[in-house]
Amino acid sequence: MGMKDQFQDKAEQLKQQAKEKVGRQDERERGERGERGEPISERGRRETEREQREAEDRFDQDYDV
Repeated sequence: MGMKDQFQDKAEQLKQQAKEKVGRQDERERGERGERGEPISERGRRETEREQREAEDRFDQDYDV
């Protein structure tokens, strides 16, 4: 097997790995959607807002004497 064949084989392996990785990422993204089918970014934004409100509430409670 010559150098050219080795490089071609390696290139094919890398292409196949990349395709598999993209497929797994697509499946994971579909699985991460909320129960209502919301996109991840919308759900993440609402979770961040909720966490901020909870942090503010804890801060207020700590300093309310």
